Amino acid sequence: METYLWTTGSALAATGGIAHGEWRADGVSIDSRTTKPGDLFVAIRGPRFDGHDFAADAFAAGAAAAVAERRPDAVTGEAPLLEVKDTARALEALGQAARRRTGARVIAVTGSVGKTGTKEAIRFVLEEQGPTAASLCSLNNHWGVPLSLSRMAADSAFGVFEIGMNHSGEIAPLSRMVKPDVAVITNVEGVHGAHFESIEDIADAKAEIFEGMTGDGVAVLNRDNAQFNRLVAAAGEAGVKNVIAFGAHEEARFRLMDIRTDCEGSDVTAMIDGAEFQYRLGVPGRHWVMNSLAVLAAVGGAGGEIGPAADELAGMIGLKGRGRRHTVEVAGGTFIVIDESYNASPVSMNAAFEVLGRLEPEGGGRRIAVLGDMLELGPESESQHAALVETLIAEKINLVFTAGQYMGALWDVLPRSMRGATAPSAMRLLPKVTGIVRPGDVVVIKGSAGSNTGPIVDALLDLGHPRGVDPDNHKQVVNG
Repeated sequence: METYLWTTGSALAATGGIAHGEWRADGVSIDSRTTKPGDLFVAIRGPRFDGHDFAADAFAAGAAAAVAERRPDAVTGEAPLLEVKDTARALEALGQAARRRTGARVIAVTGSVGKTGTKEAIRFVLEEQGPTAASLCSLNNHWGVPLSLSRMAADSAFGVFEIGMNHSGEIAPLSRMVKPDVAVITNVEGVHGAHFESIEDIADAKAEIFEGMTGDGVAVLNRDNAQFNRLVAAAGEAGVKNVIAFGAHEEARFRLMDIRTDCEGSDVTAMIDGAEFQYRLGVPGRHWVMNSLAVLAAVGGAGGEIGPAADELAGMIGLKGRGRRHTVEVAGGTFIVIDESYNASPVSMNAAFEVLGRLEPEGGGRRIAVLGDMLELGPESESQHAALVETLIAEKINLVFTAGQYMGALWDVLPRSMRGATAPSAMRLLPKVTGIVRPGDVVVIKGSAGSNTGPIVDALLDLGHPRGVDPDNHKQVVNG
């Protein structure tokens, strides 16, 4: 018997309202540009758009029905519709109903750095152990979380959802919606300085993830992080007593014992509840080794099998904008592009430099860093940009290119021998980067999404024919 994600009856029971026509849907969408045949389109109203204006486009793309507050213009009377008072609340209701109807073990992931990659890695390894629902990309806010939940099939064995925030009070309602059996906090760092007065305030905001949990839930926490004890206390106050610590600390249950990193990944030795595990990680960098311990801890906390999950980690590759590596063929040889263009913070910047420093360029090639602004750092933004120079020098980066207002602080303190070029924007920096790259170079491009360094990646790839992993024919994972 064919099973549908949503039907007129199940969606009506979840949201209330008035049904116009009968329909069955295989998916849920809030964006007409990505709506697929068989999707239920929810016409969300935002501050600068109204989904009702795009409902006709969604039907043209094959939507099975629309959830709307009125019959949208240009949508015929025959088109199936679920009329509700508030489409945002209806989306939340669909997500909550999907959560109630499943027996899946649900994992929620948050953190200052690495949450998207950790979420993707958990999904990656659990898919081999049972049907797994997961939020796509970084769908981690007040729309993305209920949307992701609404897409979870009733027969899912596992659910993996990312929860993000910019301000305090944002994670708690999302956690109550997700109701996680396992909550992962990758780390707490000062990357939200524009919205918080102290790192302790950031920790308290991240700890809101415990508010949707029951007493038998599991908290997975970074034992090496300075906020560990504060987070343990917050978990206890929320009634969550089962804490799994990961890290290099001697008290960590999932403890890093040894790491051997090469340009393709890392060989890891860990002690897990007194047993030694050795596994290969398919992406390089110590930060990814630490994230992998969180992944295995989450799998164990959710009742999955740790050994097979560790074996699967060898197959990880980087997501676009979050560590994907490309080998570009040009006249005279090849050069490597590492795409870190989606996000940036002082912690993730330094981690990227450490990875770059461990790569050995071939044939006289150079280590090149192309950097855009790190945003939302608050009053310490300039000093935190300037402080990057220490790691750049320590990791023997040959050339540094900078774009943006805040990166000017780094440019001012760079040794002259390391200066590539600077520009007020990434688009103006672009031709200066493409004009200097040569065979043998290894180039990392990193910046906050708002700094718009992605087009530099595209321009470098356009110089030749990438010879890297085909993302359409390989499972994908990595940074966030």
